[in-house]
Amino acid sequence: MASSGDPGPTDGGDEADPEATDGADEAEILRRLREDPFEIEGRMPWSSNGTYLVSFGDDSRRAIYKPTSMERPLWDFPAGLHRREVAAYELSRALGWDVIPPTVLRTDDAELGEGSLQHFVDADFEQHHFTLVEHDRHHDQLRRICLFDVLANNTDRKSGHCLVDRSDSIWGIDNGLCFAEEFKLRTVIWEFGGDDIEPGLLDDIERVAGEVPPALNELLDDDEVDAFTRRCSMLITNRRYPIDPTGHRYPWPLV
Repeated sequence: MASSGDPGPTDGGDEADPEATDGADEAEILRRLREDPFEIEGRMPWSSNGTYLVSFGDDSRRAIYKPTSMERPLWDFPAGLHRREVAAYELSRALGWDVIPPTVLRTDDAELGEGSLQHFVDADFEQHHFTLVEHDRHHDQLRRICLFDVLANNTDRKSGHCLVDRSDSIWGIDNGLCFAEEFKLRTVIWEFGGDDIEPGLLDDIERVAGEVPPALNELLDDDEVDAFTRRCSMLITNRRYPIDPTGHRYPWPLV
């Protein structure tokens, strides 16, 4: 599993393997993120908002903490990007795609106040989308992230926001700039444009469109949820991976 950006303060050493996301293990990860006290180890480098690596006592697992108090104001997104981080995980979970690391909302005892807490993985930080897409074995996972970003209206899917863990699973991180009502998709994942969307993935999208995850209604505005369902309908109708005819829907920097 992954979390935000370069490992920064962590040494990436002999941690217990935190990659599994099935059943009891994911439930325990979520419980720890929601309930256990944590300590800030340091601020992550190159992050535009306050982003912190945290640890849980003597447990080897770590997390990324993004407090709303350390956000920089944006003209095109309201305050509270941490809630969009959580919404991204809840959408990934509802789809059954496992493309976003477990992420929760902490409101009670977080050191810098309310924020998101996302499970951290000891990823290979030399790899990113542009290196991963060169290998066919990664394409199914990257296709899911591509569709996820359309559904979530991700405005900032940089190449470095695709991390591969030690079990060869790929995770999308830094999802705070998602779920705007206006279509603002910006991503580096355009390699699959025009391809047919796999029927199983369309079934997942149709299922979620028919029953919007309750967490999205709690974390997002009504207009944003309505826009999300319209994006679902667009993919279900077109049945193809999107193409950018303008050539402008890329984030900057690309990595």
